[in-house]
Amino acid sequence: MGGGQRPTIKTVAARAGVGRTTVSRVINGSTLVSDEARTAVMTAIAELGYVPNSVARGLVTSRTDSVALVVPESESRLGSEPYFSAVIRGVSTGLADTRTQLQLVLVRDAGERDQLTRSVTERRVDGVLLVSVHADDPLPGLLEEMGLPTVLAGRRSPHESLSHVYADNSGGAASAVRHLLAGGRTTVATVAGPMDMDVGLSRLHGWRQALDAAGHPSGDGLVAVADFTEEGGRRAMGELLDRIPSLDAVFVASDVMAAGALRELRDRGRRVPDDVAVVGFDDSFLARHTDPPLTTVRQPVEELGVTITRLLLAEIADPAAPRQHVVLPTELVVRGSA
Repeated sequence: MGGGQRPTIKTVAARAGVGRTTVSRVINGSTLVSDEARTAVMTAIAELGYVPNSVARGLVTSRTDSVALVVPESESRLGSEPYFSAVIRGVSTGLADTRTQLQLVLVRDAGERDQLTRSVTERRVDGVLLVSVHADDPLPGLLEEMGLPTVLAGRRSPHESLSHVYADNSGGAASAVRHLLAGGRTTVATVAGPMDMDVGLSRLHGWRQALDAAGHPSGDGLVAVADFTEEGGRRAMGELLDRIPSLDAVFVASDVMAAGALRELRDRGRRVPDDVAVVGFDDSFLARHTDPPLTTVRQPVEELGVTITRLLLAEIADPAAPRQHVVLPTELVVRGSA
């Protein structure tokens, strides 16, 4: 290996001409490997000087009965967004009938990421649940290289290699747009989520797909990007109103941002839904308490928390099992805003 890089399970698999699952099985002493494959893996390990880390060697026999729920966001985001509390409730439900304890870990900078890496290396947890996944986040890749069971709430891209669970973001967004069009709206803008997150891209894709199918405009001029915060939603709504004063509907990619959009519309003298119809996404408790109550796309966030926990426990029990991805359905909930 050049440049001082340590060989990983991935490089061992490439040298041996087998999959990473096979390498993991050899490391863990599984009998579900042919003699030929075992010899190839052991030869590659010797040639590369690969040292199986304590995580990979101890997955079957060593347990801490503890998993980490890792949130790469600030305390303010954790406390202000209902999504995170719903995920935590779901994870707690998923662990209720087990002896496994839950550790909540915030990773806000490189120092905290290094601290988490040390905890993983020292086998302080049996697995990791990771939420709020950004495309450039190095954490999923680091955890994968370490061989630690890891399940994502969401995904980095449609090509995600780790086990993951996500809502039908594209389909949910499309259903919101179809509802707006069915109500006679003609200029449907969107406040999109971050473009470095699959959830933001997928909801934007669903918005555009539904408009294109109906023959309505879906250009970039109808899009304002925000950061899933209320203030971000308010700012983006203002941008759209300045750019397209005639817009009569907006799909907002989260309820929290929709609350900000509603504030901006009210401050600009626009009546909802008379002048501008608004649809959000999540069906969090906020949606029932906005003025007017928010029409939104329900995603089963607590079920997502339960499901990622179930997948992680299964992966801890059998690290060599095939990775899974699960898509949860969404549902349009009609209230007063559209």
